[in-house]
Amino acid sequence: MMSTALLSHSDCLNHEVPRDHPERPGRLRAILRALEGHDLLREDAPLASDAQILRVHPQAYLDALTRAAPQDGFAAIDGDTWLSPGTIRAARRSVGGAIRAVDMVMDGTAQNAFVATRPPGHHAERSTAMGFCYLGTVAAAAFHALDQHGLSRVAIVDFDVHHGNGTQDLVQDTQGIAFFSVHQMPLFPGTGDPSERGAFGNVVNIPLRAGDGSAAFRAAMERHILPALDAFSPELLLISAGFDAHRDDPLASLDLVEDDFAWVTEKLCDLADVHAQGRVVSCLEGGYSLRALANSVAAHVDVLIARSA
Repeated sequence: MMSTALLSHSDCLNHEVPRDHPERPGRLRAILRALEGHDLLREDAPLASDAQILRVHPQAYLDALTRAAPQDGFAAIDGDTWLSPGTIRAARRSVGGAIRAVDMVMDGTAQNAFVATRPPGHHAERSTAMGFCYLGTVAAAAFHALDQHGLSRVAIVDFDVHHGNGTQDLVQDTQGIAFFSVHQMPLFPGTGDPSERGAFGNVVNIPLRAGDGSAAFRAAMERHILPALDAFSPELLLISAGFDAHRDDPLASLDLVEDDFAWVTEKLCDLADVHAQGRVVSCLEGGYSLRALANSVAAHVDVLIARSA
């Protein structure tokens, strides 16, 4: 019998942010409380090695990021993105957790996995930290799957309300990785136009408008994302699972509810069953209403558990 893995680590609570910052440690605490009663294969997220990080970021960037981290207090990269003494270690756990989750689903230890770590990663470009993100978590996991598991087609589906500009930047020139995003536009970071297609037609961006809800989101998935994903026929499916498209989220203006996140998880698992032997690794991105985040993650993980039984 297969299982759903949960990768997390207490180091991810030690990435501290200024008071009233939305990407706060309480996000992870709320998620872990919501998952307490779930039947999950729990494992600590390991620290990513330099080599794993350098697959997506240059040494100069990693060195500069490490030097910028303060011994105490905070250091600002920009108005949204702050470093504390625990930030780099937490970010390494996020990358390491995603990579370990790939290993677990590829070697049959788990059918699928959810990586409950912070900080998120999908805004981190090759040499730029931004949007609460420092290291390209999901992109690093995708390259690991290609390099270490011999795969030739890895898909990333990002349903965070903000476009994953960092992930797109890191994978758009790689034929073996396809990136699919549904997001609100206009909204930070200002990227994600449908004209952005990648070097090999391996990028699919479907923007939604402020106020769009379940019907528009599901139509975008069914008319655009799912057919393109099916045509790509991935051998592994990675999800950038942001839950800030929820109607109660303070940072955006879409109108989704928990059932929408359960629905999209089912649809993605269906495609993974067809093409990828059901192998799915989902990594936490955004979501800033603690109640909505916890309930949405629980709905998402409930589907993963049901599909692994």
